[in-house]
Amino acid sequence: MKLKKPRFWDYKKPNIIAFLLYPIAFLLQIIKSNSKSESKKLNIKTICIGNIYLGGTGKTSLSIKLNEILNKNNIKTCFIKKYYKDQIDEQKILQNNGKLFLSRNRLKALQKAEEENYQIAIFDDGLQDFSINYDIKFVCFNNINWIGNGMTIPAGPLRENVNNLKKYKNLFLNGNLENIEEIKKQISNINPKITIHIGIYVPLNLNEFDSNENYLIFSGIGNHKTFVSMLKKNKLNIIKEIEFPDHYQYSEKDINKIIIEAKRLNSKIITTEKDYIKISDAHKSEIKFVKSELKIKDEKKLLNSIMK
Repeated sequence: MKLKKPRFWDYKKPNIIAFLLYPIAFLLQIIKSNSKSESKKLNIKTICIGNIYLGGTGKTSLSIKLNEILNKNNIKTCFIKKYYKDQIDEQKILQNNGKLFLSRNRLKALQKAEEENYQIAIFDDGLQDFSINYDIKFVCFNNINWIGNGMTIPAGPLRENVNNLKKYKNLFLNGNLENIEEIKKQISNINPKITIHIGIYVPLNLNEFDSNENYLIFSGIGNHKTFVSMLKKNKLNIIKEIEFPDHYQYSEKDINKIIIEAKRLNSKIITTEKDYIKISDAHKSEIKFVKSELKIKDEKKLLNSIMK
């Protein structure tokens, strides 16, 4: 079972635990900076949708939306994702939305995509994989979590120092428009030349839900708070929420507890599509999922960033 990330990671300022862990975080960053491998460039074009905040920044949602946009422009695209046993949920969702090349080695997956004559490979994650020389990189952030306490792992949630935004050209802020202007100011202070794109989560099947009903919601995703925010913004009456760790594998006991609690509260149950596919068929009739997509605020600007 995966553990939840420490709460202090998302405090607005580092606490004493973060400062105690800082020497380890500093050492890890030095090791990473000295261990870059030689990157390779193939003929197939590459787009990396990555992050420096650990988990829950909308990479998969953006990968799917970008694939859709490029397909509409008659560009043959595919997804590439590194295989992790505990990320079957995201792998299934990508497979449901396009061609996925899955491997423990991203470069081998890319070579396979090139052999099958794909024009562009969209990498879901891999920003810190220096074995591939990406044509374009998008750094994703969640508006609510932003950079957490601003420190790197294990003192905070960042894979690399936020000042590394100086080396990137494109950034995505994903969520429901929370804290946008304040975050933009902070980004501009680090890199005034970076292009900022906005992603907004939009529910696609709201007609299946009744705003007069009470709902218990649960999820095991990296951006649980954003999921809750989206539902409340769309006037669903959430009376209880239960958060599990990202990529959580539900047991029968977990689901039974949720169903019992919902009956006690006289409420219906809602979860995400990512969580729903991990629930056994025996319980799916008692649980509904909200299907959502990431809407790009300015698709034209995004296409310009890619095509140039």
